[in-house]
Amino acid sequence: MFTFPVDWSGFRTVLCLGAHCDDIEIGCGGTLVELQRRAPHLRFLWVALSGDAEREAETRNAGKGLLGGQDCLDVEVANFRGSYFPHHWMEIKDYFEGLKSRIDPDLILTHWLDDRHQDHRVVAELTWNTFRDHRVLEYEIPKYEGDLGRPNLYVPLSRETVERKITVLGSHFPSQRQRAWFRPEVFRSLLTLRGIECNAESGFAEAHHARKMVV
Repeated sequence: MFTFPVDWSGFRTVLCLGAHCDDIEIGCGGTLVELQRRAPHLRFLWVALSGDAEREAETRNAGKGLLGGQDCLDVEVANFRGSYFPHHWMEIKDYFEGLKSRIDPDLILTHWLDDRHQDHRVVAELTWNTFRDHRVLEYEIPKYEGDLGRPNLYVPLSRETVERKITVLGSHFPSQRQRAWFRPEVFRSLLTLRGIECNAESGFAEAHHARKMVV
């Protein structure tokens, strides 16, 4: 297991993309907390492509819960119809082009390209289609489809970060509590598994797919 040192001083903006409100929090919430700890100057643009008023409020509050306020965080929630993203490809593509015209992120966190959920996959495809010369990490989400893969980039999480992530998910998304997989033990178990795979000192980690990187 090799670790590449990263100088975060030249990084300014992190773009976080999720098909739905809660995707970013589930997939890379811990990573964002650790990034902020290592580079407090970073600004985060948090974009969820679908969500009604209730879910928008949830993700805004969750973002504050993870990153501690609005000074470093901007949240946008679009209103594309959930579960129908492939049928709204052109409109979502136009939205991505609008993003590209006003932000040049130093790092992008998005869905895994091989995710079987149709909305997640569209967001991942359009991320690569739109931001062709950027650092992109693809996060993972546990769900019914059973499509977890073999990630190749790990972010060890402190125990404090793990507890913050799980607490935020449990307290800020009441609309999702009825879902069978939306449980603390699900989130903790995946963090534990990825922690084992990268020999994290704390025992916990989030994992990502780094599809194309130049060192």
